[in-house]
Parts: sequence; structure tokens; C-alpha cells
Amino acid sequence: MGISSTGIGSGLDVDGIISKLMQAEAAPLANFDKKAGALQQRVAALGKVSAAVGAFQGALTTLNSPSTFSALNASSGNKDILGGTAGAGAVAGKYKINVSQMASAQSLTTAGRASMSATIGSGAKTTLTFQFGSISGGSFGVAGGALGASTATGGISNGSLTLNGTAITTSGTTRSAAQLAEAINAKSDTTGVTAKAGTASSAANLFAGFGSVTTTATSSYALTVGGVQIVSQAGTGTSLGKAQIDTALADGTVSAALSAANITFTGTAAAGTLQFTAADGSNLTVAEVIGGSGGATGGLKGTGVANTGTSATTTASVTLNSKDGNQILVGGTNPAAAGLSAGPAGSYLGGAAFSQDGAQASGTVTLDAGDQSLQGIRDAINKANIGVTATIVSDGGANPYHLVLTSNATGAKSSMKISVDGVDGQPADPAIAALLGHDPGGVQGLTQTSAAQDTLLNMNGIDIRSSSTTVTEAVQGVSLDIKGTGSTTLDVTRDTAAVSTAVNNFVKAYNELNKTISSLAGYNAETKTAGVLQGDASVRSIQSQLRRQLGASVEGLGGKLTTLSQVGITFQKDGSLAVDSTKLNKAVTENFAEIGGLFAAMGSATDGQIKFDKSGAATKPGTYGVNITSLATQGTLTGAAPLPGSTTIASNTTWRVTLNQTDPVTETKIQEIKLAAGTYTSAQLASMLRAAINGNTTFAGAGDTVETKVGDDGRLSISSSKFGELSNIAIAAVSGTDPSVLFGAAAPVKGTNVEGTIGGVAAIGNGQTLTAAAGSPADGIQLSITGGLPGERGTVSFSKGFAFELTNLATSFTGKDSLLNSKTDGLNVTLKSVTSARERFESRLETIEKRYRAQFTALDTALMSMQSTSAYLTQQLAALTANAG
Repeated sequence: MGISSTGIGSGLDVDGIISKLMQAEAAPLANFDKKAGALQQRVAALGKVSAAVGAFQGALTTLNSPSTFSALNASSGNKDILGGTAGAGAVAGKYKINVSQMASAQSLTTAGRASMSATIGSGAKTTLTFQFGSISGGSFGVAGGALGASTATGGISNGSLTLNGTAITTSGTTRSAAQLAEAINAKSDTTGVTAKAGTASSAANLFAGFGSVTTTATSSYALTVGGVQIVSQAGTGTSLGKAQIDTALADGTVSAALSAANITFTGTAAAGTLQFTAADGSNLTVAEVIGGSGGATGGLKGTGVANTGTSATTTASVTLNSKDGNQILVGGTNPAAAGLSAGPAGSYLGGAAFSQDGAQASGTVTLDAGDQSLQGIRDAINKANIGVTATIVSDGGANPYHLVLTSNATGAKSSMKISVDGVDGQPADPAIAALLGHDPGGVQGLTQTSAAQDTLLNMNGIDIRSSSTTVTEAVQGVSLDIKGTGSTTLDVTRDTAAVSTAVNNFVKAYNELNKTISSLAGYNAETKTAGVLQGDASVRSIQSQLRRQLGASVEGLGGKLTTLSQVGITFQKDGSLAVDSTKLNKAVTENFAEIGGLFAAMGSATDGQIKFDKSGAATKPGTYGVNITSLATQGTLTGAAPLPGSTTIASNTTWRVTLNQTDPVTETKIQEIKLAAGTYTSAQLASMLRAAINGNTTFAGAGDTVETKVGDDGRLSISSSKFGELSNIAIAAVSGTDPSVLFGAAAPVKGTNVEGTIGGVAAIGNGQTLTAAAGSPADGIQLSITGGLPGERGTVSFSKGFAFELTNLATSFTGKDSLLNSKTDGLNVTLKSVTSARERFESRLETIEKRYRAQFTALDTALMSMQSTSAYLTQQLAALTANAG
């Protein structure tokens, strides 16, 4: 049969022939693809298993956290008064709480100035030192002047006085400071202002010129003080002088009458120093009453001078006290009648004293040239980051601009004292000192607009004070967020729902993982199909290991709960887990203290001053004895001798402090510290030093702080707050008072690490931290030894719960060099090999196709030549035949 297809020259179908030949040659490619597809399916299936293991591991996170099993709920009866959060260490309970005051920060303002940018003073370099502490003694308010004579006779008309916008009810009978104070105190709940009447005293020299009194046969004389008769005389023949007055005052009857009228006296008439005082703020009137006819001579008028009667009335003043430490706004139609001036006013009065809080760092602000304007001072303070925020406020007046300084911290111990100094031994600029110098116990250059005060509350009958509106000291482990004043309740209950939720999430995640493994590695009898990973030993190993772990018992607990079945978690016939909610809730309720150890890795110490910090992967469950051979110490410098009663720190005193220096030396561990000048008691000195050093931002940024104290022996000590061999301190003088004034020739002592054993094996000490030795059964246990004495210190117990063990097991399945990763890596290697083999085969097919094409092209050419020759011969034969005929 001839070839009829049209070829290039011969008609041979070369492409069709080659295509069919190559189809036959490429048949093995299908096997490569099939094998690669199967491998890709297995890799994808292992990825699904790995993802399911990851989800399961994620569900274990909550159960593996000890905090889950110590969680409590705090519920407030009135969220407008307070909210509560229960944390570690909290215990269930119910509390009645009354909040009477909320913590606030102190705010001070300068007098008004016409410009924000104008230079204040000479512009010389100046330093501001901010100290924080408490104010004791005295009060914050306004000291009024003595009531006027018109008030003593006509009283204070209603509407004359308002305090903080509230009118004080007065009348024509309000004639004394005592009556005025009573009227003010009647409105104190509204105004926030209380009043105290001062004392009214007669003139100190009132009796200096007292002359002997003579009366006629028809006249009489009486001396009264506050309505109490002291002496009297009638008729002729006698003379009443200073001696008689002193004798009368010595008489018990007269003195008792004066006492009943709240009147005291000092001095004597004979010496001319007799003075009477009305202690309750009543008006004090000293009067001479002349009766009858004929008159008298002498008395307060003087010897031999006619006396028809005298009267001298002395009034007292009132002192206003602001309950919240804010300015008192005085107003009304005639506040002068009450001895007061209109407008806002208030300062610390009556011997108030400032005591620095050593726990709060001092701060120094340097005002360089160009900084001595309100704007410059504001920016310098804010840039220094010393715990004070500075702003400028305009009141719209003639001198509108005020610099306002507000402490960033709240609480009564956060009041500010501001000292102004020059530099290089130069005095402070008077203008800057007048504007910013502020001492609550002395000159108060700024005006307090808001007082530093604590939160005050009563909990179950116990008074509690806190420097913040977030109160963490009241109930252990409970944080109170104070939002307002008033009474409410707080219920702290165990968060059993969190445990139940975590358990159910764990069971759900396990069942999802088990389902994934079963579907991928099992056989479906209904569909008669096998899973992609059927027969895969690695996946089956994961399933069997998990089931084995879930069926085990927890070691090291020593309690009632050791298996999952005891809390209602059991295996079902299909290999899944189920939760008996009733049994779980009962176990959680009755064994709340133990259930944490059933799931999480738990550690605890029997000694209250030893804290279990953490364990390691190699830590074995058990109970280990703890023995401390030496406690950690701090680097300390202690004075060689007791401090005197007071110590003076000179102006421009700067010390070079080296704190927690390293080897090799770290330059930032050496800082120059400026000390506030002044005369200090021992306790005040300790507070000032601590605050000054801790106020250094470089030290604070590196976590380097100090503690100070004055021992029972009167010696001052300053210590690094850190413990251990890297704890050290050294002090040297730069200028001003030398450290030897405080410490003598004493040398500092470096700190040491804690030393001891855990489980009878020497442990590694680092500061107050003691870590069990590697390779020991307790390997990885870390303890903090915060106090106590050397010697046997009880035990530390450790257990690994189900969630902890399962988490580690899951990590072994999916982590680096894990079972699933190794399996997946092997399949990927095989897949890569198959892909490479396919690529090599495809390359070979290209070669074969080229050979076929070359061969059939040659055949086509040969056929074409033969066909051409055949045609030629046929023509020639035809021609010969024709010629022959």
C-alpha cells in the first residue's frame, strides 16, 4: 500500500509519524506524574496534620499557664465608684468599701506676666531643683485680718461674704470671729471650706499706766473683762490700785469665772504687763464702769485723771482652711467686714513643714542662656523629664501668662519643693528665685491651685490610704480602679468558668486533631477508600503517643487529682475525648487549689521568703530540699560614725557616684550628682541622698538605683538596690560638702551572690536568684531568695501537668528535627528526585525526537529523489516507445 499523505517533498507525513512515535516514547511520563502527585498529596496531608497539632498546642496554652488556675473575678457593686481586677495572690472574699477621697496631683502656678517670651532677670545660667515629698503641720487656706470696729458693733450684713460661690449666712448679730466661724462651718459641706476663729487679746500695755482709783461717797468703780467683774470699789476712804487687781485675779472665784468665759490672762497689773485673751474668738471687752454720782479718778485713764468710764473692745480674725487644698474664692458685697479680701487665695499656714520622700527621685533642670522666659522655662522642664509637666495658661488679664507646674505623680507625698540656685558658686538670680522658688514650709513663690492628696477609703472597717487612684495595697492580688467617692461592695470570686472553658477548648482541639489523623491515615469502610497517609507509621506514632500521655498519671502532685478521668475527661470508642461537665465542675469547685497542678507545670516553696520563678525542660517532678549557706548582699557604703543631730550640705555640692560598675569599666556607671543645699536631720538627709541619686536619668535608665537608711546606731548607709557580685557603690567629692562629712573614712563593701543547694546539689547563685545545677534532677528550677536566715529552708515541689507534657510532646512532633518535619523533608527529597528524573527523561525525549526527525527527513529526501528518478525514466521510456513506432 502506497503512502498517500502529502509530505514536504515526497508526500510522507513526517510530523504525524514522529508525533505517534513520541507518544509511545513519552508513556513513562505518566508514571512520573502519578508518583509526584501521590507524594504531593502526602506532603499536603502531613501539613494538615502539622496544622492540627499546632492548633492543639495553641489550645494547651491557657491550660499550661498557672495563672489560669489562680484566676479570680472581681465584681463591683457600683462601677461609677470603683472597678476591680483580681490577679495572682488574690483570694475569694466580699468587701464593703467607702471611698471618701480620690488621689490627685499637686499643681502650682506663677504670678501673671505680660509676655511669654521676655527674659526674666539677668539671663544668667540657673538651676532648678525639684524635690517631692509630704507637707505636715499647719493648714492650707487664708489668714483673715481682725474684724473691724464697725463689725463688732453692727455685725456683718447678709450677702457680705461668699466662699467658692456659696453665700455665708450672716446678720447684724454676727459680730465676733467665733460667730463668723460658726456661720462659715455651717456651709462647709457645700463650700469645702472650714473656719477657725483666732484669739482676741487686750493691748499688751493696757495696764501700764493704770492709776489708783478714788471714788466719792456717792460713786462706784468696777473693772470688768468680757463681762466678768474683776474688782470694784464704792465710797471714800479707800484706794483701788494695781495690787488689788492682781490679788483679785489670784482669787479662785474670779479666775474660775474668767475660765468659764474662755478668757485667760498673762502678766500682772503691777508690772504693767497684764493682758487678757479670749481663746474662743469672742470679742474681748475690757470696761471700767463708773456708777453713782461724783465720778472717779484714776484707773486706765491714769493717776489723778477724771474717769467717767472706759471701754476697749478687741476682735479676733478667722483662718479659712481648704479641705481639698485648692484655692478659696472669696467674694460677696463686703468681704472686708469679715476681715477678708475678694479674689482667689490660699497658701500653707501655721508652721507647715516639707519632708522629702526618698522613694521619689529628685530632678534638676538647668536654665541656660535664653531659657529664662516662661516659654524657655516650660520647655526646659518638660525636656528634663523629671516628673513635672509645665504648661502656660493665659487668664486674659493685664498680665495674662502663668507658668503652671503639675506633678506627674499623685498622692500626698508628691508635693513639690523648688529650689533655685546659680552655678559655679554664684547666687541665684533674684527674679527667677522670686518667680519659681517654692517651699511649703517657708517662702511660697508659687500659688497652689490643686493639692497633692491620697485616695482615702475604708474597707470592712479598715482605713486605707493610697497615693494613686489605682489601689493595689488594700487586698492582696486585687487592683482597685477608683473612679469616684461613695460606698459600694466588691466581690472576689474564683473564676471556675475560665478553667472549664480552657478544658473544653483543649478537648475540642484534641478531637479535631484525632479526626484529622484518623481521616488521613485510616480507612473509610463506607466509601471503601483509604486515607492518603494510611499505614504511615509517623502519623500513627503521634496518635499513640498522645493517647498514652493522656492516659498517664501526673507525678509530684501529692494531692487527690492525678488523672484526667478524675475531672471527667475520658476516651470514647472512636478514640475521641469527652467531658463530663458535672464531674468537671465538681472537681474544679472542690479541688480548685489542686487542679492547676493536673494541667500546668507548677512549682511552690514551703518558705514564704523563697519564690519559685521557673523550671526547665529537663526539670523532673519531685520535692527538693533547699539549703541556703549565705544570703545575697548589696554593695554598701556605711558611715564610720553616727551622724550628728543635723548636717548641713553646702551650696553647689556635687558628688561623683559610681554605681554597679562593671569589669571592664562602663563610663555611664559614673555620674555627677548635685545635692540640694540645706540643713537636714538624719532622716531628711537619707531621703535627700536617695532621691538625688535616683533622679539621675542615666542611672535610672539602666535600672541602677540606691537605697538609704539611718541605722539604730545612727550611722548613715547607702546601698545599691541590686544584689550580688555586680552590686557596688563608691562616692567621691567634686565640689561643696565632702562625702567624708557623712561617712568618715569608711570604705564601700561589694555585694555577694546567694549560695546554697537545691536537692542536695550545689546551685548557681546570681544576686538573689538560685538556679539548680545542670544534670541534677532539679535542673532548671530557679528560686528567688528574698530574705530569711541561712540554713535549711524547707522544700520546693515541682510537677508537670498534662498540658505541660502535651505541649512538649506537640513540640517534638512539629518543631525542628521533629517527627513530622523529618517525614515531610524525606517526602520532599523523594519528590525532588522524581521531579529531577522526569526532567532528565523529558530531556532524553527531546533527543529522541531530534533523531526521529533527522531520520524521517532523510527518508523523505530519498523518496523524493527516487520519485524524481522514476518520473524521468517513465518519460524516457515513453519517448523511446514513440520513436520506435
